[in-house]
Amino acid sequence: MSNRNASRVTMLQPAIRLATLLLFLFAGGSALAATVPEKSPNDDNQYRFIELQNELRVILVSDSDADKAAASMNVAVGSGDDPKDREGLSHFLEHMLFLGTEKYPDPGEYQQFIKSHGGQHNAFTAFQDTNYFFDIQAEFLEPALDRFAQQFAAPLFTAELVDRERNAVHSEFSSKQKDDGRRFYSVKKAVSNPDHAFNQFAVGNLSTLENTEDNPLRPDLIEFWKQHYSSNLMTLAVYGPQSLDQLEAMVRSRFDAIENRNLEAKRHRPALYQSEDLPAKVTVEALKDVRSLTLTFPIPSQQDKYRTKPASYVANLLGHEGPGSLFDVLKRAGLADSLSAGLGMDTGENATLEINIALTPEGLERQDALLPLVFDYIEKIRTKGISEQRFREMQNLARLDFRFREEGSPISEVTRLSSYLQEYPPEDILRAPWLLERYAPEQYREILDRLVPSNLLAFVLAPEPGLDNPNRTQWYEAAWSIEQLDSQALTTQSLPALAEQLRLPEPNPFVPEDLEMVAGATMDKPAKLGSIEGMDVWFARDTRFETPKANVFVGLRSPATRASARSYVLTQLLVDSINANLNAWAYSASLAGLDYSVYPHLRGITVRVGGYNDKLHTLMNRILLQLAKPELTEQRFRIARQNLIDSLQNKAKDRPVEQTSEFIQSALIEGVWNTDDKLQAAQHVTFDELVSFSEEVLSQVDPVMLAHGNLTRASALNLARQVNALVLRDSELITVERSRVRQLPERETRVSLTVDHPDTGYTLYMQGDNTSFRERARFRLLAQIISSPFYEAIRTNRQLGYIVYATPFEMLETPALGFVVQSPSASPEEIDQAVQAFAAEFEQSLTAMTDAGLAREKQAVISSLLEKDRQLGEISNRYWQEIDRGETGFNSRAQLADAVRQVGRQELLTTFREAVQARLQALRVVTGGEGLNEDKALSQLLELPPVPAG
Repeated sequence: MSNRNASRVTMLQPAIRLATLLLFLFAGGSALAATVPEKSPNDDNQYRFIELQNELRVILVSDSDADKAAASMNVAVGSGDDPKDREGLSHFLEHMLFLGTEKYPDPGEYQQFIKSHGGQHNAFTAFQDTNYFFDIQAEFLEPALDRFAQQFAAPLFTAELVDRERNAVHSEFSSKQKDDGRRFYSVKKAVSNPDHAFNQFAVGNLSTLENTEDNPLRPDLIEFWKQHYSSNLMTLAVYGPQSLDQLEAMVRSRFDAIENRNLEAKRHRPALYQSEDLPAKVTVEALKDVRSLTLTFPIPSQQDKYRTKPASYVANLLGHEGPGSLFDVLKRAGLADSLSAGLGMDTGENATLEINIALTPEGLERQDALLPLVFDYIEKIRTKGISEQRFREMQNLARLDFRFREEGSPISEVTRLSSYLQEYPPEDILRAPWLLERYAPEQYREILDRLVPSNLLAFVLAPEPGLDNPNRTQWYEAAWSIEQLDSQALTTQSLPALAEQLRLPEPNPFVPEDLEMVAGATMDKPAKLGSIEGMDVWFARDTRFETPKANVFVGLRSPATRASARSYVLTQLLVDSINANLNAWAYSASLAGLDYSVYPHLRGITVRVGGYNDKLHTLMNRILLQLAKPELTEQRFRIARQNLIDSLQNKAKDRPVEQTSEFIQSALIEGVWNTDDKLQAAQHVTFDELVSFSEEVLSQVDPVMLAHGNLTRASALNLARQVNALVLRDSELITVERSRVRQLPERETRVSLTVDHPDTGYTLYMQGDNTSFRERARFRLLAQIISSPFYEAIRTNRQLGYIVYATPFEMLETPALGFVVQSPSASPEEIDQAVQAFAAEFEQSLTAMTDAGLAREKQAVISSLLEKDRQLGEISNRYWQEIDRGETGFNSRAQLADAVRQVGRQELLTTFREAVQARLQALRVVTGGEGLNEDKALSQLLELPPVPAG
């Protein structure tokens, strides 16, 4: 339920809306003829575009193998439509639509129906769109659609719920009061053109959504709905295993009831930023230790150029990270940690292109010197970067990505497609993000002509920037100042040595050439190829998705990484150095569909390489060489250590419920160190220690490897030999045991944290007795049953906060149930009293549950556990987790699902009474209130024994 904003853009620009759709022929006044969008050759789904009599546009997706169905409705109305005297009204309307319809008046019915049938639902309000979406077990799609359609056809807007839900919107606003992202966004709004709707407050709160006798909210809400919501402004996506004819029948019989008021989407004609105010620099105070430089250039809307994507062509070069790129030069100079470029916002009338740079402390100090360097690089692109050869490479990679596209989950697919249907002609909605139809140098130059000093608005976000008499945003109290910039100074180079290093990207050496599928059937599960020089090697040939891709994991478990908080810090710094050294060389691989990650975990370090298998071995070889002999520098060490210190210090400024949950994990998981210990270690660790540690970490290793996908057995063995030759030849092979979870005592343990935030955080963690599948099944099922009623009782009825949920809190196979609440108004004691009252009331509901109701909830859990795999990476990750757990039968999901089927009513009641009502093994962590302080609590909890195995 937040406003969308662009972040990193690589090859292709974000989705864009067409000003007009293609015209179709009517036949005797009937609905438009069905259209079949052009799809990826790798896509087995069937598609149909239809338009109902009320001009509601619909894309239907039939996936005969789907076990989940989903739907999404996008309405071309958003915060940009809010009346000036009712800011946040579109967001408030989004909340209210869920709360009862003429056919289904119970305000909690929709949520309960979705949740009880294995689904989820949500919505978000953006500047020009509001999107509502859900998924569900496939056989329940039709009754779910019936409920969903009624929200748009006949919402009740029940009077007594108006005040309750405006409190929920206010709680959402309050929960983000200290969020730097939200605060920074409020400054971007404040400096925008006052005549543009973007300038307005989008979320809403108790003030803007005032509800008094003199200024009642409900009439304004209903009037806004009537004046803005209309079927001709709506686009619907429905996904299921049913045939296209069946899906169409489901839709036509329900969604044609939505009224067509023949409205037009609002056009935002004023400029986003006034040209007379540019160039300028806006400095914003951050609460956390974050440093960034965002360069914003107003440009014309790009929505009618989705077939050529000139902004993406330019952004691809600006955001490149290869040798000699702007980012590479800045990073090697110790001035930047990341850089991205792409479209920021596009309203259909105006747009922005943004370059976002995460700065190091030195980069922040030299921020003014960076701007001429950026313009030097832009000039290189202008004079030498417009090349048909570069375009052909981008086009080729885009076509490959589309050709071998793997589908996402049904809920993500419908959310994407309903948005795209507002943005693209129906025949293009499946391929539009990948379309690069022709070389368009004149369009690239039009973009570059706007990337000039006189058209710049630079934003600097930094802690304690030393602002004198700053401005403050109205609702977030974010401090900021603005100053004019000198266009000439922006082109006067003050870092000539760095400017000399800039160069444009070379042709990409990682573009895949061999795209053939290996021979042989897909294996049911990985097979152990044996122990290669002491390393267990697992292999699974898998071509089920018809994509020439593979994933290879190499786990290097080492006792050196888990010995102390200092070991944790050194591991983080070592991994940072490895990734920093690889970045420029490997960036081209990521553009060519071959990605990698080197990451630390509880038992050591893992290397993962995935994507097109053609050149996978080349990338793996380079990573292994860097891992074996990392090129450590004091400069990178200082930057990485400062970043780590910043991130650890920033944890004290996280939302209250994030801090309560973090405490539980650090207190109960073996080998997880608390923030204070890690911070102390980070502040005192030295470069010499890192050098020694890099040599020590591989001295004793417990290695394991998985090769999965479009690979042969021989290629997997070759990769294993590569690992041994480059990394393990001097290592002593040992066994490193998995971490476990500490078992809580048979009473409730209460902890109180000191947190600087106006909201109260509350997390109640209720732990199971052992790690057996039977115990895990009981807690999973209990969480499923209790989730919606808990939300309804604590958030909806008692209105204690926006962040409210009950969840399975399983850690390392130790089952648990968690109740989480963040409240802007209630104390920890008041929250706990409400939770206890809920537990007392819910026992009756649980006791009265019918056999059919229990069976339904069981099936919801099982369907979630056994949901169909849609991407190779999902299967690879599951296999890798099973190997880590020692579950080499690779059937944990099935075992847990079987255990859920066998849970009896009485044992479920017993688990509820012992865990939730009696809190026999519970840990309650709150901010403020009563309980042990953090240090005393940790000293007790760290002494506890592990939870017994099943």
